[in-house]
Amino acid sequence: MLEDLGIEPERFAIEWVSSAEAPRFAEVVTRFTEKIRSLGPNPVAVPEAPVDSAA
Repeated sequence: MLEDLGIEPERFAIEWVSSAEAPRFAEVVTRFTEKIRSLGPNPVAVPEAPVDSAA
């Protein structure tokens, strides 16, 4: 489904981490963050919201 939306499957992960596993949580998040950074910018461009010049 992700590929149908143009999102690389490598940009998605699910891991079970118990609330009692703070060091493991930090390691999982750090590892995934490094992986995402190595992939580079998300190829799916999100259009910017228009700027309201009347404000």
